[in-house]
Amino acid sequence: MSDYLIRGVGANNQFRVFAATTTDLVEEARRRHDTWPVTSAALGRALTAGLLLGANLKGDDLLTLRIFGDGPAGAIVVTANASGEARGYVQEPHVDLPCTVEGKLPVGVAVGKGYLHVTKDMGLKEPFTGSIELESGEIGEDVARYLLTSEQTPSAVALGVLVAPDCKVKASGGVMIQLFPDAEEDVLLHIEKSLKEMYPVSTLVDLGKTPEEIVALAVGDLQVRFLEKTPLKFKCGCSREKVKDILAAMGKDEIVKIYQEQDKAEVRCHFCGEIYNFDAGELKMMINDL
Repeated sequence: MSDYLIRGVGANNQFRVFAATTTDLVEEARRRHDTWPVTSAALGRALTAGLLLGANLKGDDLLTLRIFGDGPAGAIVVTANASGEARGYVQEPHVDLPCTVEGKLPVGVAVGKGYLHVTKDMGLKEPFTGSIELESGEIGEDVARYLLTSEQTPSAVALGVLVAPDCKVKASGGVMIQLFPDAEEDVLLHIEKSLKEMYPVSTLVDLGKTPEEIVALAVGDLQVRFLEKTPLKFKCGCSREKVKDILAAMGKDEIVKIYQEQDKAEVRCHFCGEIYNFDAGELKMMINDL
């Protein structure tokens, strides 16, 4: 089943819901960055959260999710756009931590304490950024708290990544439910009960459940009207020409230094891990053009 995200409204417009399967996308990120199990889970949750938060983006809008914790994983940065494209990286991909007693990957320990920042660039003069302190480091809980404190939107966020024994991503996905201001209390209580009884999202994805089926389990028997379905993929906007421009922006003196000391330049994109090589001839042409 290919990754996709669905968006809908429920209980006569008392809440909106977003759900996604992101297994292929997160596995692509794991492969590109060579993440180990706990950082695969942390980055996968962040990528899924970015896509859920960005589900209402339009046109060229861009959302950036930055998680700066003091745990061994270091910074996690994700961007997502209106087309269902996301990219991201974790600062320290090779982190090895023992699983919890319940057998879960200790994402909260890997992330640690710090700050979560969400920036929305909607083509206005200044992008909007909201920030909160990380409380659990589990990402889903922190994103829900961000939505409540920064956007005054009561929300439930469940994220999950299942990593197989061979370290590949076996299942990944997420669901986010946001209550509208006029939501009735019994709707809230019903959703809370359904979420408490629901299996973890990663388990549901592993069982082959679709985003629509995950939503049905998350909201119980409340009626949901689905509005949109968006295919998802890992995609980075880097290119050889863009990297060349970045090199040129370093200035002639710096490029001359690289040419004299290394005779070549190797540039790796943080977001996707793509490596761009420039040989001596290309560096010399850059120097001549500056």
